[in-house]
Amino acid sequence: MSILLLEKRGPVALLTLNRPEMMNALGQEGDGPAVAAVCAEITADPSIRCAVLTGAGRAFSAGGDVKAMKEKTGAFGGSPADIREGYRRNIHMIVRALYNLEVPLVSAINGPAIGLGCDVACMADIRIAADTAKMGVTFLKLGLIPGDGGAWLLPRLIGASRAAELLFTGDVIDAKTAAEWGLVSRVVPADRLMDEAMALANRIAQQPPQALRLAKTLMRHGTTSSYDTIMEMSAAAQALMHETNDHVEGVNAILEKRAPVFNGN
Repeated sequence: MSILLLEKRGPVALLTLNRPEMMNALGQEGDGPAVAAVCAEITADPSIRCAVLTGAGRAFSAGGDVKAMKEKTGAFGGSPADIREGYRRNIHMIVRALYNLEVPLVSAINGPAIGLGCDVACMADIRIAADTAKMGVTFLKLGLIPGDGGAWLLPRLIGASRAAELLFTGDVIDAKTAAEWGLVSRVVPADRLMDEAMALANRIAQQPPQALRLAKTLMRHGTTSSYDTIMEMSAAAQALMHETNDHVEGVNAILEKRAPVFNGN
């Protein structure tokens, strides 16, 4: 069975990490291509406007498969050259596919999100945590470093000092602390997590699809591109949006004092 299940609920794609007997540990052979295939399917589907990522069972994801590390299998087996390729063609495929998903992605963190699991959650644009969730980047406790891009992403999300504290100590923080640090945007009761995440995703999905995807693209490029580059990208993208039917609908809806109905044209 695939590590990532896809369920389409109208304009929202529900993605579920599906290895509950192992707390959704990642790194088995084929995990990267499986996640990449699901993300490619979503990106290619114009009817999908937002996605929600969560974990089956009691965890979001416990991170890298420690048993596979011990047995030197999957992404963690072979020579140093083999392991390098294992990361590039498996682990990196997971995080790249999620980070580069064209539609907005909401992580609904239902339980522990540890190590790679924490970084996977952070690939989303928005993170909501259950009050029972815990998060940590515990690579150093395994004698490892963040091999999945977390060292690039985490300081951009919570600042260099908080990121360093989290990584260098290996501490696991509760949901309340994660919210205080900006690692998640809000904390909700565990029994309300999926309702809240889906409600948010459906509000996002009401936006004009083309503009929504372009807005996400601009925000992603904004983390690494210069101001002038983003200004030029914004002007070009805006010119295209002015010619869409959804722009006409948005203007008319405001003037007519009604809710807009966007169809992606």
